[in-house]
Amino acid sequence: MAFVTQPGIDVEVKTDLPSAVHFLPDGEEAKQLRVIEDLCSAFAQQGLTRQDLVVGIGGGVVTDVAGFAASVYHRGIQVIHVPTTLLGQIDAAIGGKTGVNLPEGKNLVGAFWQPSAVLCDTDVLASLPEREFRSGMGELAKYHFLGGDGLDALSLDQRVAACIQIKADIVAADEREGAGRALLNYGHTLAHALEIEGRFDLRHGEAVAVGIQYAALVAHAMGRIDEAKLAEHGRVLDVYELPRALPEGCDVDQVMALFARDKKAINGLTFVLDGPNGLEVVPGVPEKVLRDVLTQM
Repeated sequence: MAFVTQPGIDVEVKTDLPSAVHFLPDGEEAKQLRVIEDLCSAFAQQGLTRQDLVVGIGGGVVTDVAGFAASVYHRGIQVIHVPTTLLGQIDAAIGGKTGVNLPEGKNLVGAFWQPSAVLCDTDVLASLPEREFRSGMGELAKYHFLGGDGLDALSLDQRVAACIQIKADIVAADEREGAGRALLNYGHTLAHALEIEGRFDLRHGEAVAVGIQYAALVAHAMGRIDEAKLAEHGRVLDVYELPRALPEGCDVDQVMALFARDKKAINGLTFVLDGPNGLEVVPGVPEKVLRDVLTQM
């Protein structure tokens, strides 16, 4: 058995089986192909076989990397995720998407590899730094618009369970993101562009929150939603004390160029947008609308 984690994650999973612990670099530095190679080499040196198990303990970076390494080592061995962040418990560890980044974009190399189990203990969230917890709320806010009306009235345990159920239902209907699963990327097109640009002090969930506000403004500018629905987006983000404004110094031209690299951008600039029928994948969003809203934010 191989445990994959990062320094500073104080969560232990005990086992009587022979095991080793493998530490990843901190933060997004772990999401590189060379880290996958190093990790698989460590698995081989440990003597892992196809009958063995990888356990990823940590946030979304850990579960992405541990899951990807498990998917390619011996052409696939079992993996269990133990997410230790709110973002991991409600989103990153659920659904079997794994991957690492390239200089050209986030999560451009990866695999769909379903975990054998995901163990969510909300007690571990009590030790999260406030900003890390709030970052998870950025992903949780997304679920309000995927059928999670009233999430803000639930307890933490109930919120986590509700988000997991929503995501599990979407993934079960579209495991490999052929259609409906893309809705889980609500707010992520701008979020990923801001993260790739890399000059801003934004956690992933904070970037998603800004992306949700942007997507709502774009939908409103296109006449897809009314003032009341736009205001509801703002209310949800404010409930969780999330940012809604573009970071200072954001380069509109660079962001527009990054939009074109988004994995959904097959038929022109493509966004997940709210509308009369709820969230939809909308291809061919006019560049002028996207640029004008960015400029106004």
